[in-house]
Amino acid sequence: MGRPSEFHNLSVIFEDNHLIAINKPAGSLVHGDDTGDDTLADAVKEYIRIRYGKPGDVFLGVIHRLDRPVSGVVIFARTSKALTRMNELLKMKQIQKTYLAIVGHRPEELSGSLTHHLVKDEEKNITRAYASKKPGSKEASLTYSVRGELDGKILLEVHPITGRPHQIRAQLSKIGCSILGDLKYGAEYPLQDKSIALHCRSMTFIHPVRQELVTIRSEVPSRFPWNIFSYDE
Repeated sequence: MGRPSEFHNLSVIFEDNHLIAINKPAGSLVHGDDTGDDTLADAVKEYIRIRYGKPGDVFLGVIHRLDRPVSGVVIFARTSKALTRMNELLKMKQIQKTYLAIVGHRPEELSGSLTHHLVKDEEKNITRAYASKKPGSKEASLTYSVRGELDGKILLEVHPITGRPHQIRAQLSKIGCSILGDLKYGAEYPLQDKSIALHCRSMTFIHPVRQELVTIRSEVPSRFPWNIFSYDE
């Protein structure tokens, strides 16, 4: 694992011949959508092409995504073998993801697990969480614990067990704990930079080629509201 480096605003936090991981800033787009905006994937390809002198098109596999207003660890595959094996780890739920979220209301229990049935409204790009099954719903589960509380803001550590779209945002909103800045899911006010207070702090898995345990950890944003808490390494 190398030291963090900057290239076209990229914060590269891990790279080897098989994988590359970026600390994604809130607001950046991981993969192309109908906005046509520049993507993180394209920037990473350019980074690889220039750093390693790669001629022609650079292979880069998108393993997972973070919503645009979310920050934190994003991992890409540099080879088709790594992409296939990482996708299998995801499918088998063998990648442990740790998120940090700052919410405006304390959950009733200081730690616990949540299971809901999610329905995605593709037209509105919003996910609704229900206590029971609905037509077309998919089950989603996570665990959480309160890590701190200050000035009416609560820091949660969240471990999603499933990987549904907008899962953490929808499930926390369902229990009355909307993420700060997340107007789509019930937040009371926006954050100045239009981000939401959700950050993928780390991902832990068995390396798809080297078969070694790897933990990739990202720095927490330094801006409000993240700067009111301290974070253990």
